[in-house]
Amino acid sequence: MFNDIGPLELVTIIVLAVLVFGPDKLPKVIQDVTRTIRKIREFSESAKQDIRSELGPEFKDFEFEDLNPKTFIRKQMNNEDLGLKEIRNGFDLKKEMAEVTDAVNSRDGQTSSSSSSSSGGRIDMTKKPQDSGKDVRPAFDADAT
Repeated sequence: MFNDIGPLELVTIIVLAVLVFGPDKLPKVIQDVTRTIRKIREFSESAKQDIRSELGPEFKDFEFEDLNPKTFIRKQMNNEDLGLKEIRNGFDLKKEMAEVTDAVNSRDGQTSSSSSSSSGGRIDMTKKPQDSGKDVRPAFDADAT
């Protein structure tokens, strides 16, 4: 329940409890808190037993901790191998990326050779525009800014 409380936090809680309740009332408060926690645990155990008895003998091995999604997935992954290793190994990302890179590079090589002979209506964005001698600025658009 308190797995993530370190020694420094525990000492801080004890000091605060002594300051808030005082050394006289602190033992009584601790007894009341432990009694309340014990009653809550007894109530939850009796509720679990009632639910198990209502579910019937088919669910006699049912654990309420299995309702936690992390626990459920961990238990299922340990019981049967879903073939995730085969799925992971089936994807060779380096190979696929190399194929895509080769395809893009070969396409670029084809477009640059075809654009040198005839542009075919395409604009080569890798080439600098030819300087016509005058400084041509695009028209100012007040709505675009």
